[in-house]
Amino acid sequence: MAEPPLKPVLQKPPGYKDPNLTAPPVPRPPARKLILPSSLSQNNKKRRSCCRRFCCFLCLFVLILIVVIVAVGGFLYLWFEPKLPVFHLQSFRISKFNVTDKADGSYLNAKTIGRIEIKNPNEKLSLNYRDIEVVTAAGEGTRIELGSTIVPSFIQSKENTTSWKIETMVSNEIVDGGAGRKLNSGNRTGELMMIVEARTKIGFVVNGRRMPRVKIEVACGGVRLKRLDGGNTPKCSIHLPRWFL
Repeated sequence: MAEPPLKPVLQKPPGYKDPNLTAPPVPRPPARKLILPSSLSQNNKKRRSCCRRFCCFLCLFVLILIVVIVAVGGFLYLWFEPKLPVFHLQSFRISKFNVTDKADGSYLNAKTIGRIEIKNPNEKLSLNYRDIEVVTAAGEGTRIELGSTIVPSFIQSKENTTSWKIETMVSNEIVDGGAGRKLNSGNRTGELMMIVEARTKIGFVVNGRRMPRVKIEVACGGVRLKRLDGGNTPKCSIHLPRWFL
């Protein structure tokens, strides 16, 4: 039996591309490195060098300024030796004290008269006081306020001692019945615990120039009435704000 004739192989025309074959990637030309002019590169270096010098100079200036301020402040402190004023409760008495029991409670009517002594211990500085708010109270454990008053602002000269009369009163203040009787008994026996507090702001005066004032709280507490009647003048304590310490 005769074999079938072979099919002739077709020749591909010139420029024919087989769609099944992937084309090789076209190589990209290498990126050119940007070459800066020599003058521009030198300018950038000069700018960075100037910035470093300026930062170093600024830090050095700030450091020198801090050292100078600390040195001047220390010198002024040693020269003027600033001190806080000294407060004493010079005298205190209750001119009127009456606790009345009524159906709806106990009522307190009281009037106090006292004197506070303020001393400026500074030899080279005057003191500038803002209005002084003075509050008086009585009682041990249970505190009963007996009124408040205001001492007007003033300037105290160097090494000066001055005293202010303090008068407070309270009218028809409702108090607890037991506390009222205890206060009445303590007033008669002289065992009544007295409390005098003051709040103000003070500042130093240097050669006529007023410095910023600082808030202070003065406490003259824990004193028996009979000790004050006997002429005792207890020293008061001064409290400064925590940020100042």
